[in-house]
Amino acid sequence: MLLLNRFSVWLSAFAVLLLTQPISTSEVMACGAAVDPPANIEITDPGFLGYLNIQWTRPASLQNLTGCTVRYQLRYFDTYEERWRSVRTVKLTYAAQFDLEKPVKLRILTVLKCACTNGTEVQGEETETVYTPEPTGLAGSRIRDFHCIYYGKEHMECTWKSGPVQPPNSEHYLYYWHREMEETKECPEYIVSSNNERGCRFPRQSLLEFSKFNMCVNGSSSTGSLRPAYFSIEIQNYVKPAAVSSLDVLETDGRLKLEWAPPSGQVPEHCLDYEVESSTLMANGKELKQTEILENLDLGTSYELPREAESKKTCFNLRSKVNMYCADGGFWSDWSQTKCTVKPTLNYRLLDLVMIGTAGVIIFCLSLWILTRICIKPCSKKDVIYTLYKQKVNENMPSIFSPIFK
Repeated sequence: MLLLNRFSVWLSAFAVLLLTQPISTSEVMACGAAVDPPANIEITDPGFLGYLNIQWTRPASLQNLTGCTVRYQLRYFDTYEERWRSVRTVKLTYAAQFDLEKPVKLRILTVLKCACTNGTEVQGEETETVYTPEPTGLAGSRIRDFHCIYYGKEHMECTWKSGPVQPPNSEHYLYYWHREMEETKECPEYIVSSNNERGCRFPRQSLLEFSKFNMCVNGSSSTGSLRPAYFSIEIQNYVKPAAVSSLDVLETDGRLKLEWAPPSGQVPEHCLDYEVESSTLMANGKELKQTEILENLDLGTSYELPREAESKKTCFNLRSKVNMYCADGGFWSDWSQTKCTVKPTLNYRLLDLVMIGTAGVIIFCLSLWILTRICIKPCSKKDVIYTLYKQKVNENMPSIFSPIFK
């Protein structure tokens, strides 16, 4: 933090009134007054890692002018996107993001609109201001290969490698800031790996989407301070969803249906596009590979496709990415585990028929045995009762009737 504070103090101390260079020397007049450029243009650094304040004053030629509207048109060069940005304002201050490793370029002019101009705007001459920060730290010690990944919108990791020049006992520090912070803070959790790669892990609560997220990586060593590196990103453009963990393949009426659950994490389901990769083994031994991007937001988490007539086996993989409706960029997730479906061959079908027939015979025999047991028991009981009855009758009847019951 000491290195960061020293740099901020140094920049603020030298953020004095900047010299202006008019693009044209011709003077623009309106209502008897010269429409001069703004005066006392000043750039100050509040210590927000490149988020600078720009201030100016009303030109002296318009100080006593009444009944007019004075606006200012400011243009500044965005070195992150390599283009000029423009804004009009009636205020005397504006804040914008700059890369402190590159020149700060501003162009500003005065716009006057009065009753005496019949409501027509009169533009003064544009003035350009260029400020080039002085590099600090050991040459060649700036970090390299800096990149960030926002994993499932749950946490973000930014990693880097040391510069070509790495003095003994070198240590790196990362500081960050976004618009809802009152001051910069140091990395909440550093990452150190064995291959000289270092980084920082940010928990979700320390991040802010759809806003500039500024970072500075500097350092110290026994030889001296390391050269700082500045970065400004919008973290929603660096999301990498988790891999799809639940993928099933079903076959119905000669069609294949893929079903899956959305990946875990905090990425909304409607923000995801999917890519399906299929590999089909044909009956002739050839392999057919296909990929398809599923961009339909109404598709949900299922997809149907026809089965190849001569296919023997089809395998699928699936991955996801944040779509263009939720971010300007992002990373594909890792592929899901492979899921396959096998088309039954003739041998398999014959085996199925034999198994079904065998099961049918077993069930039939078992049913017949049960019915036989049920019928035998009542018949046996009936025979016993009839025998006892005949004996009783023979004992009680005269002998003349005995032959009848014998």
